[in-house]
Amino acid sequence: MHGATNAVRFSVSRVTAWAPGVATDAEWLEWARGEREIARDGEPRLEQMPAMLRRHTGRLGRMVCDVAYRILDGATGVPVVFCSRYGEVGRSVDLLSALARGADLSPTSFGLSVHNAVGGIFAMSRHDTANCIALAAGDESAEYGVVETCGLFSDGAERVLLVVGDCPLPEVYEEFADVEPAAFAWGCLLEPPGDDAISLAWSAAPPRERAALGPPASLSALRFLLSGAPELLHDAGDLRWRWSRNG
Repeated sequence: MHGATNAVRFSVSRVTAWAPGVATDAEWLEWARGEREIARDGEPRLEQMPAMLRRHTGRLGRMVCDVAYRILDGATGVPVVFCSRYGEVGRSVDLLSALARGADLSPTSFGLSVHNAVGGIFAMSRHDTANCIALAAGDESAEYGVVETCGLFSDGAERVLLVVGDCPLPEVYEEFADVEPAAFAWGCLLEPPGDDAISLAWSAAPPRERAALGPPASLSALRFLLSGAPELLHDAGDLRWRWSRNG
């Protein structure tokens, strides 16, 4: 398998994102050009979601659901792939801390800490029974999300919503971080490949030394989608991922 290349192709009909200090489409284009930075604090109001469910969503859930609401704009029956490296890890830390103190654990908090909780809340809020998948694949989560999405095309899906999001690690885990901390969520509506198709290919990565901390790869993928750049390379684990246009 050394040197073998595999690839999927797809088209993108819409891209939307939210992060502290970068909310509108115009602001995201400024960010893609390097003219605006993501702030550290803040979260969307998520007024689209009923209050009874909104009160259960954490920071990541608010960002991810806000993006998903805006892209689907009331449409139902669209499969959704939610991707996050860390998920609601802050809830997990709170539960572990309570366990260490010998305190009672909240069943609600436990239920909302699992990786597919956000997708479940989003589906319930819209009374939507469409296929909903949650993925975690480290710093390659966006890439594997695209691969999963293209698999749904093979099963007959006409379009799929891909949503990617993360928050900075809690303080207790900060020393293990291998990317710069950032809170963000972005989503895109993917369709089978057309004339404007994007290719995502993967092959064995060449040997390399450990790099300095950089932005999450999911944000680099968003910059590629927004900027119109011809290519993006991402080495992770044993693979080299290559995003390219019309290729």
